[in-house]
Amino acid sequence: MKKVTALMFMLFVSASMALPAFAQAAEKPPEHVARWIVLAAGGSMAIAASFCGIAQSRVAAAACEGMARNPSAAGAIRTAMILGLVFIETLALFTLAIVFAKVGY
Repeated sequence: MKKVTALMFMLFVSASMALPAFAQAAEKPPEHVARWIVLAAGGSMAIAASFCGIAQSRVAAAACEGMARNPSAAGAIRTAMILGLVFIETLALFTLAIVFAKVGY
């Protein structure tokens, strides 16, 4: 119990030391840097969307081929395909969230 109490106290102290860093006001970047941030955000979203599209088409093609080869396993293949598509689409959504966070500066 002493170890847990000591660990919690250390975590509290280290977290309270970090608070002044978050209290500082955010400064806007210079205009030429802001342009590059927007261009980089757009480029990263384009790359993420294109690779997600490629990956999703490959998953769908593999699932269709698997269902054609073994129709009795179609339910399991469809479930695995949907789960894989969700994970792939998450990449694009995380990239979109980062784009909004960076462009909003």
